[in-house]
Amino acid sequence: MKLHRLDVTGFGPFREHQSVDFDAFDGDGVFLISGRTGAGKSSILDGVSFALYGTVPRYEGGERRLRSDHSFLGDPTEVRLEFTAGDRRLRVTRAPEYDRPAKRGGGMTTEPPRAELEELVGDVWVGQAAKPREVGLLLDEILGLNAQQFQQVILLAQNRFSRFLLATAGERQTLLRTLFGTRRFESYRDELEMRRRDAQKAVDTAGEHARTLLEVAEQLIDQHALGGDEERAVDLTGRRAEASTALQRAQYRLDTRVHDRARAQAALTESEAALAEATAQAERLAQLAAAREELTAREAEAPRIDEERARLARARAAEALRAPVEAAHRTEAERADAAKAADETGRAWSAAGGRDDDDLAAVIDGLTGDLALWSAAASAETDLHEGERALAAVERAVADGTAQLAELDAQQALVPAERERIDSALVAARAQAVRRSDLVAERDAVADRLAAAREFATLSPQADEAEAAYVRANAASAAATAAVTTLLQRRLAGHAGELAAGLVDGEPCAVCGSTSHPRPADAAPDPVTDEDLAAAEALRDREAEAERRAGAVARELRDALAAVAARAAGGEPGDLAARLEEAEAEVTAAAAAERAVVSLEAQRAELDELAALAAKERESLAARVSTDTQRVAAERATLAALRAQVDAARGDHASVADRIAAGRARRDLARERRRTLEELAERDRAAAAAAADRDARIAASDFADLGAVAAALLDSAEQEAIDERVVAHGQALGAVRARLLELELATLDAPEVDLDAARAVREVAASSHAAAIAAETDARAAADRLRDLLQRVDDAYAAVAAVADDAAVITRLADSVAGRAPNTMKMDLETFVLAAELEEIVAAANLRLTEMSSGRYTLHHSDAKASHGRASGLGIDVLDAHTGRLRSPQSLSGGETFLASLALALGLAEVVTNRAGGLRLDTLFVDEGFGSLDPETLDLAMRTLDELRAGGRTVGVISHVEAMKEQLPAQVVVETTPDGPSTIRQ
Repeated sequence: MKLHRLDVTGFGPFREHQSVDFDAFDGDGVFLISGRTGAGKSSILDGVSFALYGTVPRYEGGERRLRSDHSFLGDPTEVRLEFTAGDRRLRVTRAPEYDRPAKRGGGMTTEPPRAELEELVGDVWVGQAAKPREVGLLLDEILGLNAQQFQQVILLAQNRFSRFLLATAGERQTLLRTLFGTRRFESYRDELEMRRRDAQKAVDTAGEHARTLLEVAEQLIDQHALGGDEERAVDLTGRRAEASTALQRAQYRLDTRVHDRARAQAALTESEAALAEATAQAERLAQLAAAREELTAREAEAPRIDEERARLARARAAEALRAPVEAAHRTEAERADAAKAADETGRAWSAAGGRDDDDLAAVIDGLTGDLALWSAAASAETDLHEGERALAAVERAVADGTAQLAELDAQQALVPAERERIDSALVAARAQAVRRSDLVAERDAVADRLAAAREFATLSPQADEAEAAYVRANAASAAATAAVTTLLQRRLAGHAGELAAGLVDGEPCAVCGSTSHPRPADAAPDPVTDEDLAAAEALRDREAEAERRAGAVARELRDALAAVAARAAGGEPGDLAARLEEAEAEVTAAAAAERAVVSLEAQRAELDELAALAAKERESLAARVSTDTQRVAAERATLAALRAQVDAARGDHASVADRIAAGRARRDLARERRRTLEELAERDRAAAAAAADRDARIAASDFADLGAVAAALLDSAEQEAIDERVVAHGQALGAVRARLLELELATLDAPEVDLDAARAVREVAASSHAAAIAAETDARAAADRLRDLLQRVDDAYAAVAAVADDAAVITRLADSVAGRAPNTMKMDLETFVLAAELEEIVAAANLRLTEMSSGRYTLHHSDAKASHGRASGLGIDVLDAHTGRLRSPQSLSGGETFLASLALALGLAEVVTNRAGGLRLDTLFVDEGFGSLDPETLDLAMRTLDELRAGGRTVGVISHVEAMKEQLPAQVVVETTPDGPSTIRQ
C-alpha cells in the first residue's frame, strides 16, 4: 500500500485547505514532519486514518472533535486521501458530522457524515461507493487490515507504537494471519478434523455392518433348521465356523432335493404321455359321431340348393333385359319431372296476369325495350338522392359554423381572467418550490439519524447478550484450563508409580541407574492417561476458541453500537420519527409545488397558444360559412330539374329502381315459362321411344311380360351369394364324406378308454413334481443366501481392517495439525506457519536493533508452550547482552521500547513486503518517541531509517527534535498562524 496525496479542509487545527504530496518524497525515502508542540503534526496521521477508517489513532468515536475549532459556521470540513492498493489507484473522501447554519428559517442544523470512494480508470475517476457504510465495507475488502492492524504496521502513532511488540500471542496471531493470508491453514485443520471424524464413523459403521450380516446369517440358519444340537458359540470366530458348517448341511440338503425332483419329473412325463394317448382316442371317437351327424344334415339341404341353382339361372337370363327396362323407367321419370315444372311455371305466369295463349316471345321482347328506357331514368334518380344528401350536409355545415363562431367569441372573452389566475398561482408555487433542495437534505439527515437510533435500539440487547455470552465463555474456558492443570498435577504425582511398574530386578532404573529396587513406589489408584490429557486439552482448546469467538462478537457489537450512537447524535427514535414525518411532509409539499410550477407554466403557454389559434380559426370558419351559404342556393335549383325527370319515369311505383326490378322479374318469368314448355315436349318424345324398345325386346324373350322380367332380376350381390352357397354346399358335402371314411378306418377295432383315470394319475404326478420343485428351490435359495452372507461377512471384516488402518493415519495427522497429542508442542498448523514468519520478522528486526542498541539487545522468537490454552509459538523475548538472560519486552525502558518497536515495525514491513501474496507496505509513519533517545542512540536510529531509501519504501517521521531537522532535509513543516489555525509547508 502506498500513499500519494492528502488534502484536509476544516480538519483538526487546519481551517483552510492544506495538502501533503507524499509522492514528492519518493526520492528521499525518509521525510520529517516537524513543528512546534500542538501545531498539528499528528493531525496529518489523523487525516490519513480518518480517510481510510473514519477513526483516528488518538481517540475513538470522536468524529465531532475532528472539525476544526477555527472553522467559521459556514466553512466545510473534509479529508481526501489518494493512495494505491495492489494495482488499483483509489481516492477516498470523508466528512464528519458537524453543525452548520440552516439554509432556511435560521438556527443550526446537523450536516450528516459523508464518504465517497473513487477509482482511477484510465484518466477518469469512477465512483465505487457513495455512503459511509458502503465505503467502509469496500475499503475493508481492498486494504485487508482493520484500523487497529493498520496502526500496528503502517501508522505507528504515539499511543499505538509499541502495540505489536507488547501484544499478547493471540493479538499477534490475528495481525500476522491478516498480513500473511494464512487463514487457509485453519481451513486445512478443520477439513482434517472432519475427515478424522468421518474415518472413525466409517470404522464403526464397517464393524456394525459385519456383525449385522453375521446375525442375518444365523437367523437364516435357524429358519431352515441348519444348525447342530450343540450350544452356539459366543465369539465371532466360532460363530463364523458354525455358519460354515451350516452351509455344508444346506448343500447336502440341496443335493437330496435335486434327486427327488428328477424322479418326480420322470413320473410326471410318463403320466402325461398316457393321458395324451387316451385324450387323442376319445377325440377321434367324438369326431366320428360329429361327422355322421354333419353328413345327414348336408344331404337334407340338397333340395333347397337345387332350387337356388334354378333361381340363379333364370336371373342370369333376365339380366339381358335389365338395360331397356331401366332406360324406359328413367325416361318416364324425367318426363314426369318436366310436366311438374311446366305446371309450376304455368301457375306462376297466371298469378302474374298472363294467359296460356300469350305469345311469350313477343312479351319478352317488349319488356326488354321498356327496361332500357327505365335504366336511363334510374341514373337521374341516383343523382337526385346524392344531391339531396349533399344539400343537407352543406346546410348542416352552415348551421354548425354559425354556432362555432358564437362559441369562439364567448371563449375569447374568458382568456384575460384565466391568464391572471394562472399568473397568481405561479408566483405562489415558485415561492414554495425553491426550498425543496434544502428540505430534502434536512430530511435525509433526519432519516439517517432515525435509522441509526433504531439500529442502536436493536443492537443494544444484542450487545448485552454478547457480553453475557463472553462472560460465560470466559468462565467455561477458565474451568477447562483448570481441569487440564489438575490432570497434569495428578499425572506428575503418579509418575513415580508409573516408573515403579516398569522396574525389573537386575535391570537398571531409567532414573537412578540402580539395578536393585528395594522400595518401589505404589501405583496411583486412579492414574491419568495420555488419552485423558488429550481429551481435557481438546476441551480446553474448544472452550478457548469459543471464548475467542464470543469476545470477537462482543467487540464487533460494541464497535457497531458506538458507531450508530455517534450517527444518532443522541436523538430518540420517537422524536426523530416525528421530525422525519414533518420533513417528509415539507419535502412532499415542495415537490408538489415544483410540479405545480411546471404545470402552471405549461398551462399559461398553452392558454396563449390556444388564444392565437382560436383567432385564426374564427377567421377561417367565417370564410367557410359564407362559401357554404352560396352552395345551398345553387344545389336547390339543380335538384328541382332532376326531381321532375324521375317522377315521369317512376309511374305508379315507389321508385324507378322498383319499376325496373318488377319489369325484370316479369321478363324472367316469361323466359322460364317458355323453357319448361319446350323441355316437356322433348321428354314426351324420349319416353315414348324407350317404352317401344322395351316392349319389343320382352316380346322376343322367354318372359311373358314386364312383371316376369322384374320378378326374375336379382342384383349382383345376391347372385354372388347364391352362387357361393351352391358351391360351398358341394364342397362341404364332399369333405365330410372323405373325413367320415378316414375316421371309420382309424377307429376300427379301437379299445375303450378311461379318460378320468388317466387324468387322476397325471394330477397325482403333477402334485408330487411341484412339491419336489418347491423343496429344491427352497433348499437352493437357503444355500445361495447363506453362501452370499458368509462371503459378505468375510468382505466386511476385511474392510474393517482396511478402514481402521486408514482412520489411524488420518487421526494421527489431524491431531498433529490441530496441536493435539502426539504434537508435543501443542501448536496447530497455522500457528506453526505464523511462528516461522515471526521468526523471520525477528531476524529482520535484529539487523537494525543490534545496531541501534550498540549490540546490547536482540529480539528472540519464543516457541515455548503457553499456559491457560493461549496460542503457543508466537512469543517474543529480549536478550540483554549485559546479563546474558532473556527479558520480557515489558521490562524495557521507554527509549529501549521505542528502539525495539521501531526495529520490529521495520522488520515486519520488510518481510510482509517481500512475501509473495502478502500485503505490500510502501509507506510507514512513526509518530514521536525519538525525544526519549540520547544523541548517540538517536544517531544510530536515524542511520537505520536512512537505510530504508534502498528498499523503495517511504517513511514519515513526526518529531520536534532539532537534531532530526538537521539530518532530514525532506520535511513537512506544520506552522501556526498568528490568528490560531495551522498551515502546512512542504
